[in-house]
Amino acid sequence: MIFAGLKWMFLIIGTTIGAGYASGAELWQFFGHESSLAIVLFSVFFSICCMVIMEISYRLKSSHYLPVLEEIVGARLTGVFDVMILLYLFTTTIVMIAGSGATGQAFNYSYWWGIGIIVVALMLLFLKGVNGLLQVNQFILPIMLVGMLAILIMFTVDQELALFSHWHEQRNWMAAFPFTALNILPLVAVLGAIGNKVRSRNEIIFACVGSGLILGVISFIYNNSLIQIAEEILLYEIPLFAILKHYPMEILVFMSVMLWFAIFTTAAAGMLGIATRLQQYFQKPLFLIVMLTLIIMIPLTTFGFSTLIRVIYPLYGILNLYILTRLLLYPIWKRMEKVR
Repeated sequence: MIFAGLKWMFLIIGTTIGAGYASGAELWQFFGHESSLAIVLFSVFFSICCMVIMEISYRLKSSHYLPVLEEIVGARLTGVFDVMILLYLFTTTIVMIAGSGATGQAFNYSYWWGIGIIVVALMLLFLKGVNGLLQVNQFILPIMLVGMLAILIMFTVDQELALFSHWHEQRNWMAAFPFTALNILPLVAVLGAIGNKVRSRNEIIFACVGSGLILGVISFIYNNSLIQIAEEILLYEIPLFAILKHYPMEILVFMSVMLWFAIFTTAAAGMLGIATRLQQYFQKPLFLIVMLTLIIMIPLTTFGFSTLIRVIYPLYGILNLYILTRLLLYPIWKRMEKVR
């Protein structure tokens, strides 16, 4: 049970810790000062939402997200959310692939070398189907999590930071809702694809509570570190580098590699959601769908997505909050339906 629970826990964390989270930019955008309670609430909300999604997925024995989505939002809105989830996964996966190209440039390699490496890695990953992603997550995620925590704890100790010095100021607690909502949409797609592989409810509880706790602890320590260097963050596009400047080049290189792995795991989770959904239409092997999708994506990495993101992301914000509300209230309205 513990091994299986860890497998799902790493899948959840791997989907959530993208480049935005690992770099600190996403945390700083939503949290910052007066946000300790918001992070605690996020940890609780996140665990509950993951548990509801996995429970539905397990009960329906789903192999893609559509039946899970229909259970959450209802038959009328399923079509709208289906299109929006596919668009979301498609655009964010392209952004992750482009991010790999930019990472290659940061190490003085060609942009297309960075693109090529992640595309080949994704195709090789899905040669084993869903199991390939799960196996890689089990290897990469522990290294990434231990590395991030080690750097953050080292920084906290070296700078003699107080972890709970800001606890009495909690005016930003509402940030827990949009931050949780932002991270839930891709999890509907990913966790909806593995319902037929989950064997017991104990695995679900272990994975969801564990991932919520780990993300909560990392977010709390990370945010506390960023608060201490708030003025310096303005000088850095990636807030993490404001922390890393205090340490040797070897640590900077290691964390840059970890950032790439964060990009890779998010892109892989996005491809899983896209490919398992498209497989229902085309009835082709998962690897072939992944390969063809990536071929379509590669030219689009050079396209300016700023306009598309400006239009779609505010809409995602509204839709995500609707899904978050449905998930948090799911046990209540399901019980009310039974009473009727």
